Amino acid sequence: MLFEISWLHFAILALASFRLTHLLMYDHIASFIRAPFLSVTFKEDEEGKTIQNIKIKGTGLRYWIGTLFSCHWCLGVWSSLAVVALYSLLPGSFPLLVILAVAGAAAIIRTLL
Repeated sequence: MLFEISWLHFAILALASFRLTHLLMYDHIASFIRAPFLSVTFKEDEEGKTIQNIKIKGTGLRYWIGTLFSCHWCLGVWSSLAVVALYSLLPGSFPLLVILAVAGAAAIIRTLL
């Protein structure tokens, strides 16, 4: 199935992966997912800029997951894996992937404007 993927489906998967990564890593609505693995504090520097400080919690698997949630590129790989697995194994999940893709495209458009 993945060897015969159309460009349209590839674009949908890419945008869905982008949005899922952003949702899990940055969006306030998903902070409860990150909370067991990360402690995030904010502080102002001398120039008045807000500095974010991330502390990874725990050891072992908990620390590893915290590391993923603190690295955009790392989490992006695993988000992509999840999106492609959903696409391949659960074809009924495609509408959800389209919703994530549309939200991802909207986020990109908003960033550019």
